[in-house]
Amino acid sequence: MPGLFFSHNNMTELNGKEDCKLAEGKVHKKKQKAFGADLKSYLKCMVPHLESGIKSSNSKNTMFSAEEVIQWSQSLEKLLSSQSGQGVFREFLKSEFSEENIEFWLACEDYKRTKADHLHGKAERIYEEFVQSDAIKQINIDHQMREATAKRAQDPTHTSFDEAQRTIYILMERDSYPRFLKSKTYLNLLNQLQTNNSK
Repeated sequence: MPGLFFSHNNMTELNGKEDCKLAEGKVHKKKQKAFGADLKSYLKCMVPHLESGIKSSNSKNTMFSAEEVIQWSQSLEKLLSSQSGQGVFREFLKSEFSEENIEFWLACEDYKRTKADHLHGKAERIYEEFVQSDAIKQINIDHQMREATAKRAQDPTHTSFDEAQRTIYILMERDSYPRFLKSKTYLNLLNQLQTNNSK
């Protein structure tokens, strides 16, 4: 697991269980800081001038406001209807090693807007990437749904992935989304936006 390796010198300095616990705590904090730094750099990429963008609510650089971030807590649908919300939620899912869920959901949304003559190629890609039993980003659906989705993908229509997409949406809604709303990722972002707005 990344972040759990110590150099040889550090290992010799650790004496007894107390030191090990202390070191584990530091590693955990480093991991959290690393995730925070990743999110911060991601947000900076999304919003070139985050600070000025937040202060000036009419600025074209503003990707989201405190009001929008508050709306994310109303429903998963509101969160996913926001471009920046999708990005922040995806970063959170990455930290939980479950980003395949939002990636599959977004791929399905894109698939629904695909022209009929391109459906076959996209259906094949989605199936290979997310649905088949040895897929790199395999989604968590049962065997029956996997089989049914495979059949639909062979003769694709715009609704071929609807059932699997709905299942993954419900999984995110019941599982990851409530944790996201309680996470430091969400609460710190909201707090930062509200603080900047009140200045």
